[in-house]
Amino acid sequence: MSLTIVQHPLLAVALTELRNHQTPPVLFRRALHRAGLLIGAESLKEVQVEPMTVETPLTSTKGMALADGHVVLLPILRAGLGFVEALLELVPNAGVGHIGLKRDHVTLEPKQYYENIPTPLTGKNIFIVDPMLATGHSACAAIERIKEQKDFQSLSLITLLAAPEGVRELTSRHPEVRIFTGSLDEKLNEKGYIVPGLGDAGDRFFGTL
Repeated sequence: MSLTIVQHPLLAVALTELRNHQTPPVLFRRALHRAGLLIGAESLKEVQVEPMTVETPLTSTKGMALADGHVVLLPILRAGLGFVEALLELVPNAGVGHIGLKRDHVTLEPKQYYENIPTPLTGKNIFIVDPMLATGHSACAAIERIKEQKDFQSLSLITLLAAPEGVRELTSRHPEVRIFTGSLDEKLNEKGYIVPGLGDAGDRFFGTL
């Protein structure tokens, strides 16, 4: 199992603000953005770069530039959109696709309603983005769609919170997928929500409670 729980005091502060049920949408969005930068920086540590020479005000020196077109971000709609802006600050030349999955509140199974995935994915490092890894069903559904494309370089999941049940589900079905999260929470409740969690990330981000 490849599970990375990102440790950073500023991430702990952002998580506390996100968990607080009194945090209004405008502050929730800002805290989610900060969390996305911190978790994204860890998950993108192996991003491909190329050497280059740059002119400083005094002389020339060696540096690094992002390799073009190697990263694809795939947010799961709609909550995954909350991380995309932060991740694009880190990798502005990344491709961005979208996959719409809505969870049935009775069966807890995902139903796909939209898809736009950049193709081909040959040689790409793909990062599925969803703030909540709860049951793991939505993440697995997205992973299975990507695997149908084949020939990608690597596949990772970037998430804010994870439940043990979701981690077990994903790693049992797709053990090669790397998971990066800000917290491994306690459990799922009977409705499939992460505890202690932060509620519905999409509703809180978009102010649709």
